[in-house]
Amino acid sequence: MILSVSHIKKAFIEDVVIRDAAFHLEDREKAALVGNNGAGKTTLFRIIAGELSPDEGEISLSKGSTMGYLAQHADLVSDASLFDEVLSIRQHVADLEQEMRALEQEMNGKSGEALEVLVRKHSLLQEQFHEENGYALKSEVTGVLRGLGFPEESFRLPVSALSGGEKTRAALAKLLLIRPELLLLDEPTNHLDIHAATWLESYLLSYPGAVFIISHDRYFLDKVVTKVIDLDQGRTSVYRGNYTEFTKKKNEVWKVKLREYEKQQKEIRRQEEIIDRFYRYGTEDYIKKAKSREKLLSHVERLEKPTEENNEMRLRLVPKVQSGNEVMSIEGLRKSFDQKHLFSEASFEIRRGEHVALIGDNGTGKTTLFKIITGELLPDCGNVRFGTKVYIGYYDQEHQMLSNDKSIFDEIRDTWPDLTDTEIRNVLAAFLFTGDDVFKRIGDLSGGEKGRVSLAKIMLSDVNTLLLDEPTNHMDMTGKEILENALNSYEGTLFYISHDRYFINRTATRIIELYRGRFINYIGGYDYYLEKKDDFHRIFADEMLPDERSASGSAEWKKQKEEQAKKRKAENDLRRLEEEITALEKEIAALDREMSLPENAVSAEILTGLQKRKEEAEKALSPLYERWENMA
Repeated sequence: MILSVSHIKKAFIEDVVIRDAAFHLEDREKAALVGNNGAGKTTLFRIIAGELSPDEGEISLSKGSTMGYLAQHADLVSDASLFDEVLSIRQHVADLEQEMRALEQEMNGKSGEALEVLVRKHSLLQEQFHEENGYALKSEVTGVLRGLGFPEESFRLPVSALSGGEKTRAALAKLLLIRPELLLLDEPTNHLDIHAATWLESYLLSYPGAVFIISHDRYFLDKVVTKVIDLDQGRTSVYRGNYTEFTKKKNEVWKVKLREYEKQQKEIRRQEEIIDRFYRYGTEDYIKKAKSREKLLSHVERLEKPTEENNEMRLRLVPKVQSGNEVMSIEGLRKSFDQKHLFSEASFEIRRGEHVALIGDNGTGKTTLFKIITGELLPDCGNVRFGTKVYIGYYDQEHQMLSNDKSIFDEIRDTWPDLTDTEIRNVLAAFLFTGDDVFKRIGDLSGGEKGRVSLAKIMLSDVNTLLLDEPTNHMDMTGKEILENALNSYEGTLFYISHDRYFINRTATRIIELYRGRFINYIGGYDYYLEKKDDFHRIFADEMLPDERSASGSAEWKKQKEEQAKKRKAENDLRRLEEEITALEKEIAALDREMSLPENAVSAEILTGLQKRKEEAEKALSPLYERWENMA
């Protein structure tokens, strides 16, 4: 066992966030902490990480184990470049290499016992350097940064120039390279695109330590975790299995708890009626019996009513006006910003009733395409044509349609002044805003709350075509599931951008992938996309018809092909170079072992011969290291 959480309680003034958290994690176990927004998940992580003290209870980490914590918004402060900042986390390995090189210089001209001492010291350092995977350190840093979605041209950017999301990804890269025995990851996929999230899944599955994750990415949790710890009403419950198995088991447990609660409530009401009847009889004997029953009833441990999932927020998005069969036609669209080419020859159609997901890496132009469709941006060439009676509602991930200075209530009333106060409250109640919550200032809301206000405004409008840019960002599990159910019953047309693979699988009937500046069509959900994407990518790269390309598109395609060929050659050259380095390192290590043998240590002639062979090998190795650093 690596972590024990024993009956943790935490309150802020009178607000009890955690009442009783108790569970443990085994070595190498992959587990998730789940619960609705505000349930106390991040608070519990901060207690485990030592950033907060519990009011009661104890946290125990196994003796000698290390722990690393990734917060949701890691504020990485550094003047170093991205690559050097991440590399610095293994500075002790770089220091070992410098010590080895200094010893090698010191060996020149030495003989006898002095040389023997240096050889032994060098051998120990070399063994440690090898154990720390020093020869592949820079390649490892490159691999992690690439895996987390950083293009190589960003490696030399100063950390201070990175966005908040990029700094969080850089902090995650450092944490993965430290390799603590216990990883605490709070929303690690928030700033990752689909490919980076998939890479992180693979990395964590083979991670040699334990991993504890807070995430709203249900697809990610299904792939990675084998245990789910549910934080509900301040208490924890432990379930074996991934997220999908957890939801099934929790629903079964909820039904049992509800039956037990209702049974107890029925018995309490029965006892209260008996007590009331005894008091009404008024005799001394019956009053004595009533008090006795009252005393017994007061000692009964009252069961809490289990929280009901998905019973408050009910969305029903029904278009008031039906559009024509052809909703939009994208024809020959092209867009670039300065020297950055986003996409060209974008041509596809969307028809009434389709639910289409637009996916692709971060920065490829998905939001730009949406802004062109809504008229916020102009394309370089091509056009967007709409069918008859098409009314578009646009949900942007920045929620620019909201006024931060207004209250939620005023935001709705000012947009639809004909609605009565009761009608406005009914609409907001459907989105979980009740009581005084409706008077909260927009600027003070969380991202998920702003998302619900934006969706409320869309629901009230006369749109029949929804453009949604990352609609599930910052939503908790319950919000996502309710939105999925609402969209699945939506009779209008849906076109959305998302990195949420679970959400895509549940709501999309078709996927359009923005890949290397072109759009690829998949008739199916996310599982179908996974099955077919490699084939489509190969066809796209190798069999694109010449007449499908414009002049600039052709040049771009040719450039991409040349870059692919260069990359393949570089990877092959790097592999051969690493094989040469490994062979020479083994030769040097073997020579070191021979020089340290007692029978050789007493012979100056043998030692001189071995040292000469070693120097020749090191002389050959030195330029290979330099080439490797440049190529890696």
